[in-house]
Amino acid sequence: MLTFFLCHYLIVFQNYITDYNSIFSKFMSFEYLPELGTKINDLDTPALVIDLDLVENNLFKMQNAANKMNINLRPHSKTHKSTYWAKKQITLGAIGICCAKIGEAEIMSRSGVDNILIANQIIGHTKIERLISIAKMSNVIVACDSEKNIRELSMASTLNSLTLGVLVEINVGQNRCGIDPVKSLEFAKLIDTLPGLTFKGIMGYEGHIVGEKDYEIRSKKARESMKFLQDSVEIIKAGGLKCEIVSAAGTGTYSFSGSVKEVTELQCGSYIFMDGDYMNVMDDFDSALFLLTSVISNNVHNQIVVDCGLKSISVDRGLANVITPNDAEIVKHSEEHTIISTDGDLEIGDKVRLLPQHGDTTINLHDFYFGVRNGKLETIIPIDARGKFR
Repeated sequence: MLTFFLCHYLIVFQNYITDYNSIFSKFMSFEYLPELGTKINDLDTPALVIDLDLVENNLFKMQNAANKMNINLRPHSKTHKSTYWAKKQITLGAIGICCAKIGEAEIMSRSGVDNILIANQIIGHTKIERLISIAKMSNVIVACDSEKNIRELSMASTLNSLTLGVLVEINVGQNRCGIDPVKSLEFAKLIDTLPGLTFKGIMGYEGHIVGEKDYEIRSKKARESMKFLQDSVEIIKAGGLKCEIVSAAGTGTYSFSGSVKEVTELQCGSYIFMDGDYMNVMDDFDSALFLLTSVISNNVHNQIVVDCGLKSISVDRGLANVITPNDAEIVKHSEEHTIISTDGDLEIGDKVRLLPQHGDTTINLHDFYFGVRNGKLETIIPIDARGKFR
């Protein structure tokens, strides 16, 4: 009798799980997505909109700049977080992709991207196991700046009969991650002698300089930062090892760092869309992204409220710029609302365009890009690596 009841309840439970999974699957696959051809101002909001002509032009510009400098381009996917754009960049000539997190690298690898640099330290058993899984599918290189991490990677690679490429990260003045150049040979030799690892070279990121508005100061400081990498290359070569890869640069320093002969590849990311912060620094590329919002309230004189807030636009680098209307300015954000001061008369439902100061962190809040051309929706692109912060 007990067996009968157990079997009965097991069947009921299995049917419940089957029904629940079916319902859940239908719910998750249901999206309020607009039809292609929809006019920009008819899009449901808030919507992360990109101008496809401008994006494509930015991609061509950076690839052409790298080609003219005779240097490899390895764009950073932490900006667009999209396998679609990663593959576009590779098609145009990029040698591979940079990732900031193991989760981003997993998405890129599963999509078929083969040449991946994780420009970050991957520590801990769980993440290293995930790294090994990626290495079984793709050519992956990882950055290190500690002996403990290097030995952990060696052990994991050896146990899985793999060889993992490693870059030593050099502190080029940002004082975030990276070692002093005087230790570069010591680390390179350790990697070179341990099983399961291959010393591929060095990397450094001059992130403390990329936002400098003064061109001459930015140029001077970028070259000072690159001197740390040049010194490291000299030390390592004097020790009998080869630096195949010297990886560096952000969008704000690509032309300076790219002209240093020792540097072999650029890690730029933000050039693809150009946020408000970068548009205050340089005009090499065009602003190609904005957040489309709708007016939902206008009861206060010279003030409107739009339907975006801290859950759809980041403020880590300041309040967004109001693109249209041009007489408006953001007063403050709350979770789902943004208050804007304006002299104009905007009606309920009118559209307002905002330019985020920081594209990377705003993009990470959204599921899709809405790609427009000639005023109409041409494509919807999943931001499939968003939220992959582990």
